[in-house]
Amino acid sequence: MTKGAIFDMDGLLFDTEQVFQKNWQKIADEMGVVLDPEFRSTICGTNGALMNSIIERFYHVEDGQPIQEAVYRMVHEDLEKEVPEKPGLREILKFFRDHGYRIAVASSSTKEQIRHNLDSAGVAEYFDALVSGKEVAHGKPAPDVFLKAAADIGCAPEDCYVFEDAFNGVKAGHAAGSKVIMIPDMLQPTDEIRALTAHVCSSLLEAAEVLAKEI
Repeated sequence: MTKGAIFDMDGLLFDTEQVFQKNWQKIADEMGVVLDPEFRSTICGTNGALMNSIIERFYHVEDGQPIQEAVYRMVHEDLEKEVPEKPGLREILKFFRDHGYRIAVASSSTKEQIRHNLDSAGVAEYFDALVSGKEVAHGKPAPDVFLKAAADIGCAPEDCYVFEDAFNGVKAGHAAGSKVIMIPDMLQPTDEIRALTAHVCSSLLEAAEVLAKEI
């Protein structure tokens, strides 16, 4: 039986969610919009039409697409300079590779940005599949991106660990039927979110230590 490990990217493998939030705020400041604190948890892990609807709600605009495109451009420019890694990135990838797992990224970012980040960190060789939320019909919290990632690495979703930092991602991984490991980045899990996880860990390093006892 083939087993898999599927990783979100922003805020999980790389400390890039802060870069997104900085640019969301920059656009809001330029527009004179005061962002509700709920925006952070609502936007994290989304893309496409769902992201646009959230932008329209919080930025009070009729079409969120121009803001979405502007933020992605700004983030890409920032990450051209540096892609900060999360502690334990290499260790957990080696752990799964040593245990014979197939490994995928399932991110709301573009395929181009996924490749850039993995190449910059020198870890692209660990991954058997890269899936962007742009490739599926429905973004997180729908399970589509994780279902595609599982299929692309030849695994049943229930035979995969899904690693996430965001509430929407945890919901998506759970909906896919996978075992969800949450490593909080910007927000600690609520009781509702915690109930959807197999483990909540403080870092990728801790996750590897926990899983070493059950794999």
